[in-house]
Amino acid sequence: MNKIQTTAVLAAALCLAPGAWAGTKSELAQAQRQHQRERAHCTSGHSQQGRATCLKEADAAYQEARRGTLANGPGIDLAKNATRRCEAQPAADREACVQRVLGAGNTEGSVEAGGVIRRSETIVR
Repeated sequence: MNKIQTTAVLAAALCLAPGAWAGTKSELAQAQRQHQRERAHCTSGHSQQGRATCLKEADAAYQEARRGTLANGPGIDLAKNATRRCEAQPAADREACVQRVLGAGNTEGSVEAGGVIRRSETIVR
């Protein structure tokens, strides 16, 4: 690439850069820190995914965060998303499902270990 081409590419990148990041400097810094943590987790061998897949997912999440379109960004109602899964349960079981998702009862395990088991008992009279 000659000097004119290099200058043109740099100028184009500078013109596009402001639109590439939709958040504040603080949000960008937070996204960068999260990206570094995710990549470190991928390379540590503790991920449940293959290394290449894990790194690809971490990079994709970082790009979405930079665009301001990451699904779990500010303003997303995580409780609503969690309880929405209970809609698949029979009507008689939905309320108990919602209560478990929101923390009622006992919780065992972890996602990293392969699963979270939530248990509650309901006395029917």
